[in-house]
Amino acid sequence: MTIWLSAGIIFTLLAVITILFKWGNVRVVGVTPVRTFTFIAILFTSGLDVGLIMFPLTEFAGYADIKASPEYAFANPLAIEFGYWGFLIWGFYFLTCFYFCVIEPKVKFFEISWVKFINNVVIIGTCAFTAYLLLSNLPWYLPELGDGSSVIPTFYFIVFAAICFAVYSSTDIKYVRFLSISTTWLFIALIAFMWVGAFVVGDSEMSAFTNNLAEIGTYFANINEFVLPLNDYHEFYLFWWFAWSIMIGQFTSRFVGGLKTYQVLGAMLIFPSIPIAIWFSVLYHYHEMGISTAGIKNFAMVFVGIVFVINSLDSLIRLYTDNLNLTVKRLGKMNYMLLNIVALSLLTLLFKLEFLQIQWVGALVIALFFGCAAFIGYSKFKTVNNIDSSPKANKIDYTKIETVH
Repeated sequence: MTIWLSAGIIFTLLAVITILFKWGNVRVVGVTPVRTFTFIAILFTSGLDVGLIMFPLTEFAGYADIKASPEYAFANPLAIEFGYWGFLIWGFYFLTCFYFCVIEPKVKFFEISWVKFINNVVIIGTCAFTAYLLLSNLPWYLPELGDGSSVIPTFYFIVFAAICFAVYSSTDIKYVRFLSISTTWLFIALIAFMWVGAFVVGDSEMSAFTNNLAEIGTYFANINEFVLPLNDYHEFYLFWWFAWSIMIGQFTSRFVGGLKTYQVLGAMLIFPSIPIAIWFSVLYHYHEMGISTAGIKNFAMVFVGIVFVINSLDSLIRLYTDNLNLTVKRLGKMNYMLLNIVALSLLTLLFKLEFLQIQWVGALVIALFFGCAAFIGYSKFKTVNNIDSSPKANKIDYTKIETVH
């Protein structure tokens, strides 16, 4: 699996370089373009899930234990955490976003029946994994509701409610802008709330926060270390990013609003990384100083984490239901909701029972990457080589999202 993953990463990086070299100045326009801030909000909130909120406080100690994990010795725990979530790996999303916006309309690889089947298996499986992550982390963040380790009926109800809300919001694309922008502002509010709790109420020096931000610079000084998997846990993360990449690319490609290719890459690498860096710097201070997050802070993190889950599931449900023609228009709203709620609830339980693994999903995505490249090389090379713009039918009309359902 490690060799397969490494081959996928190297292929992805070479593909990104090729795209920049050949199409760097092409204006990228999706079928439902939105303004840049909205596009970034959609990218950020759809491209991340509850792990961003809930994982760091459970992981810093492991990254600091270089006796148990000497491979982490080259950087501090904060830089390691950022390396698992920020900057370079957002290039995965850039590759798929550009492909589905500019290349796929000419190639139509994902319209081949067996490819479409695998693609939808990936999307549905990752949807369920997102819900499973929320379920598995709730005991740690809400010990007041249980014993701090067991999943109790209340937690199942919370996840079920998040699935229901996401399915409902996916019934109309007009909700996506409101949901994405609202989630972005909620996350900013959470950062501010936690920052005040650490550096104002906690009487800590502001220099501690700026020092934490500076420590993230270690990531950029050692960015080469994060390209290939450091260990099994990093491998899990990278497979997870691959699993997400193909569907986030499909979804976000709809909303690109006329940025040039190199600007899309810059936007994807830089803008999501800024709030991630600030958030991790605040959480790292809680970890280092032993500041408790019990009570209202944990509830605030769980609430925002649930909103992230709803946002991610909303985009993914809409994607696979469109692909499979299981739309509201065809099924009716009630049947649409029942089908998706039951399917995602059952699949979430399969992840809980460890019957499914996200690594398998990521490996399938890498296979799709290689298969697509082979298909282009064998039968569509000239077509792709002649591409010089986004599809002509895609026009910059920021009002279009208001009329599409």
